[in-house]
Amino acid sequence: QVQLVESGGGLVQTGGSLRLSCAASGRTFSSYAMGWIRQAHGKEREFVAGVSWNGLRTYYADSVKGRFTISRGNAKNTVYLQMNSLKPEDTAVYYCAAKYTSYYTGGRDYDYWGQGTEVTVSS
Repeated sequence: QVQLVESGGGLVQTGGSLRLSCAASGRTFSSYAMGWIRQAHGKEREFVAGVSWNGLRTYYADSVKGRFTISRGNAKNTVYLQMNSLKPEDTAVYYCAAKYTSYYTGGRDYDYWGQGTEVTVSS
């Protein structure tokens, strides 16, 4: 069982930055691939970024490449999403999610989900 708690969301102007954090409970955090998925109002959930269990492979949606960076600190059971050059279309609830797999390649299929943190980018 893995419990995930996101933090770091808020209101920011276009071009600004935010850093989201996801704190995970459980001794086997380092065995899970981690992802950030977002859902804008009235839209489906969208994969944003993901990182393999060992942190060696990262994956990004085309819409955030070059602007967002995912990283993980297994010693701290935490995964981060650094978001730079934010745009109004980045406005969404951002969810942290965990998937127990050695063959992670991103996507929206995960075993555990956090409650989400809201990001609003004003124009």
